[in-house]
Amino acid sequence: MQNKVVSYGDNRLETRKSSVIEPKCMELISALAAGKRAKLIVEITTQGITPLTVALGVAAKQSGGQLICIVVGNGKGKRNCYYNYSIKAKADLEHVIKLVVTGNPCEILMQLKNIDFAVIDCNFEDYLKVFTNLDVNLTSSTVIVRNVDQYQRNKGGMVSYGQVVKRSKGIGSVTLPIGDGIELTRIGSSSSTFSRGRRRHKRFHVTFEN
Repeated sequence: MQNKVVSYGDNRLETRKSSVIEPKCMELISALAAGKRAKLIVEITTQGITPLTVALGVAAKQSGGQLICIVVGNGKGKRNCYYNYSIKAKADLEHVIKLVVTGNPCEILMQLKNIDFAVIDCNFEDYLKVFTNLDVNLTSSTVIVRNVDQYQRNKGGMVSYGQVVKRSKGIGSVTLPIGDGIELTRIGSSSSTFSRGRRRHKRFHVTFEN
């Protein structure tokens, strides 16, 4: 079985092999996003299009919101990308997901205000700049950092988002041993989001087809 590759200009973003994907990490994150009814969801990733991207897009569609997927790639500056992968059309997410490939995700983040839900893959060098440029909804928002354990193994330690914002009031942060480790930070009244998301939303599968 061959991997599928989506090309955007001179960037080649490789997706995972075609299969039914239901890891605990994706299930938790997508349930949190759906339970929160987030209007503005931001994903920052180094992996290209994944089932998590689609699951977040479905959550955004349910809330009448939008998903901005920022792929940290080799492109110069900001560029809009046309997502031609068939799963987008099948899930009817053409008007929900906006995909951007950029070498500098902070350029995109500076245009986004009051983010309700953010998912950040910390597997790139300048992830700390992303933390400091993230403009979240201070009333109620959730920030999830993925691949925490993997980064610590490869780099020998990291500064977490929870550490960056720990001095602010109304913020709670916890690291969970799911996947390669995720850090969950909740701001404002979103402290009850975890229980609501797990109680109200059923599990669902996302597939990539040949």
